[in-house]
Amino acid sequence: MNTNPNRQPKSRRGGESPPRRTSASVPNELIWALIGLLLTIFSTFVPVSLASWSAAGLSSQKLGITYQIGAVLLTGCLGGKNAGLLAQVAYIFLGLTWLPVFAQGGGIGYLKEPSFGYILGFMPGAWLCGWLAFRWRAKIETLALSAFAGLLVIHLCGLLYMLGLSIFQPQASQITFPDSLPTLFMNYSVWPFLGQLVVICVVVIIAFFFRKLLFY
Repeated sequence: MNTNPNRQPKSRRGGESPPRRTSASVPNELIWALIGLLLTIFSTFVPVSLASWSAAGLSSQKLGITYQIGAVLLTGCLGGKNAGLLAQVAYIFLGLTWLPVFAQGGGIGYLKEPSFGYILGFMPGAWLCGWLAFRWRAKIETLALSAFAGLLVIHLCGLLYMLGLSIFQPQASQITFPDSLPTLFMNYSVWPFLGQLVVICVVVIIAFFFRKLLFY
C-alpha cells in the first residue's frame, strides 16, 4: 500500500470530470420564492396570446391559457427547488385562506374544484423543475428538460386529483364518474398542452438569459 502523502489521486478515466452542479444561495432562494409567488399570482390573470399577420394587419390570437404555469416553472429554473416549492406553498395557502388568487377566486371550497389538483401539482412540479435545472450549468436543453418534466408532474397530479374526487366524493365535486372525467381531462390537460409548450419555450429562453447574466 502506498502511503506517500504527496501522491495525487488518479484522474477519472479519459480525463472526464463529473457534471458541475450549481445551486442558488439561500438569500437568492428566498428572493426568488417571493418573486415566484408574485409572478404566480399575477400571471394567473394574464392570458397567452400569439401575434399574427393578416390582411387587416397585425392581430393577436389567444391560446386559451394563462402564464401561470410558466411562472411556476420559471421560479424553479431561476431559484431552484426550494424557491419553487416555497413560492407554491405560499400561493396555495393564500388561495385557500382569504385571497382570491386562484383563477376562479379562492377559499377552502376550492378543494372541490376539479382543477385544484393541477394547483397542488405546482408544488412537486416546481420542486422537480428546480432540482433538475440546477444539476448542471444552465443550458437550453437542460432547462427545457427541467421545465417539461415539471409540466408533466403538474398534469399527472391534476389527473390523479380529478380521479380521486370522482371516486370518493362524486356528490361533493362537479365530476360525475366516469362520463365527464375524459371531458375534464381533455379540457384541463389535452387542449391546453400545446399552448403550455409554447410558454415553456419562453420560460427556457428567459431562464437561460438570466442564469447567464447572474453567473449561476
